[in-house]
Amino acid sequence: MASSRRMELPTIAREASKKGMELIGTADCTHPKWLEEIKRVSVSDEEIRIDEIYFIPTTEIEDRNRVHHLLILPSVSKAEELAERIAPFGNLEADGRPSVRLNGTELAEIAKDVGALIGPCHAFTPWTALYGYHDSLKSCYGDMTDYISFLELGLSADSDYADRIQDLHRLTFLSNSDAHSPYTNKLAREFTQFDVPELTFDGLKKAILREQGYKATLNVGFFPEEGKYNRSACIKCFTQYPLSEAVENKWRCPVCGGVIKKGVFDRVNELADFKEPKHPEYRPPYLHLIPLAEIIQMALGHASVQTKGVQTAWNKLIERFGNEVKALIYSEPEDLKVVGDDRIVNAILAFRKGNVIIHPGGGGQYGWLELPENLKNEEIRQTGQLSFADLEEINPTKASKPEKNRAKNLRKKPGETEKEKPGNQEPNNTEPDDAGQSSLFDF
Repeated sequence: MASSRRMELPTIAREASKKGMELIGTADCTHPKWLEEIKRVSVSDEEIRIDEIYFIPTTEIEDRNRVHHLLILPSVSKAEELAERIAPFGNLEADGRPSVRLNGTELAEIAKDVGALIGPCHAFTPWTALYGYHDSLKSCYGDMTDYISFLELGLSADSDYADRIQDLHRLTFLSNSDAHSPYTNKLAREFTQFDVPELTFDGLKKAILREQGYKATLNVGFFPEEGKYNRSACIKCFTQYPLSEAVENKWRCPVCGGVIKKGVFDRVNELADFKEPKHPEYRPPYLHLIPLAEIIQMALGHASVQTKGVQTAWNKLIERFGNEVKALIYSEPEDLKVVGDDRIVNAILAFRKGNVIIHPGGGGQYGWLELPENLKNEEIRQTGQLSFADLEEINPTKASKPEKNRAKNLRKKPGETEKEKPGNQEPNNTEPDDAGQSSLFDF
C-alpha cells in the first residue's frame, strides 16, 4: 500500500548505489511477506547485503494513539522476535506499517527487550506524529523516555525547528524519509550522513548514541517550508492562515468551510523554549537540498524529471562523479561544468548556498521552490547554508581515521500536472511522482 510495485530490495540496492547511499533501512520488517524477502537477500542473521549496499531491519509502527514510531533492529531474528511480540495487538499482514493496541511506553519497552533503537517518526507533522498528540517526550514514552535515542525530523522540520525545544537537545536527529518509489528522485529524498566504525547495527548504534567519537556528521533534507503541513492551512482549499486568524475562525476555513490544520511552523512556536535555535555542540550541520534530477528540471524549465534533457544531464553528472551525493554536495564547482549547461551548474550552487525562493506548503499541499532568476521580485531566502569549504571538511571520502571504513519533482504550482515519459524503457526515474502515494501518509 502507498508504494510502487517496483519497491523490491534488488531495485532499491541498484538505485541506492546511484544515489550514493551505503546503508538503507528495510522498513516494514514485521510484515511476514516482506520479512521473507529480507531473509532471501540476507548473508547471515546480522548481515543483509546486495553487492555493496547494506540493509538494516527497520519498521514504522503506529501506536493506539496514532503516533508513529521508528524501530531499528540488530538482526533478522530480532525482527522476527519483534513481530511475535506485537502480533497479539494488531494485524501484521494488513499493512507494512502495523497499527497496534499499544502506547508509546509499551512499544519502547518491547524495543528495549529485543535490543532495538526507537524514536518518533516525522515528529512534528500534525497527523500521526508525536507532537500531533503530545507536548513532550515524557507524555508519549513515560518511564521509557530516557531510552529514546533519536528523533526523525520529517519533511516539514529541520534542526533549526527541533533545537528550539530543549527536551530534544540530547537526541540525535535523523533526516531520513520514507521512499514510496526506488528511483533516485524519491529514494533518500532526505538522508543522514554518519561517521561509523562499520556498516552494522552496532556501528550505527554507536553513531546514534554518539559513543567512542562516532556521530552523525551531516543532515540533508528539504527546506521545511516544502513540507505539506508546514503552515496552518485548510485541508480542502489549502488557504493558509496565521495562527491568530485560525484560532479566531475556530479552525474552520471562512473560504470553503473546511478544517484548518495546524502547521509545523506554528506547532514549533507553541512548543519552543527558545526564540532562536540553540544547537548542542554535537549537532551536525543541516544542508537543504532536493534530488538532483529535480534541480536539473528546475534549471531547464522542463515539465518532468523524465524528459530526455533532464535524464541526459543527470547521467552525465553520475558518470562523472559516481553518484548523486558526490555530484550535489562534494563536487568542485569547476568540475560541474562537465554537464555542459551553466543553468544546471548555477542551480546546484544556488541550492548549496540556499539562494532559492520558497512558497510554503500547508493543509496537505506541498510547498514549491523557484530559482531567483524565475521570480526577481520575491524575497530570496538566505539560509546560511554551508560553504564548499565546510562541506569538504565533512566529506566522508576524505576520512583520516584509520578505523573508519565509510563514513517533489519540480515543486509544481498548484494545478500544474506532469507528463509521463512514453515508451517501455525504464530510465533512472521512471516512476510517476505520485505513484501509489496517499496524501495522508506521505510525509
